[in-house]
Amino acid sequence: MTKIKFVFFIIFSSLALTACQSVSKKIDEKTIQEEKELSKWLNKPESELKIVYGQPDKIEFLETRNRNYIYISKKFKIKCERKFEINPNNMVIGFSSKNCF
Repeated sequence: MTKIKFVFFIIFSSLALTACQSVSKKIDEKTIQEEKELSKWLNKPESELKIVYGQPDKIEFLETRNRNYIYISKKFKIKCERKFEINPNNMVIGFSSKNCF
């Protein structure tokens, strides 16, 4: 009887570990896809960014005279935050993404 319990425990543990790796792999793939999508905005004008994303939810002014446009959305009650750094010439020069998958 203990051998059967041990075998079931080993099988269950293996399945649980495989499932965790699968979820982690999917999140990593989505993160890479998000980064590729956002990198297309580098060196594009602010006006094109606003056409696609609309008005930013927040604007942060930086000491370097640049500003961050922050776009916030929710999916499955998870808050996604995208930041685009805009220089004084109104060009996108950087981005970051948090919880967007």
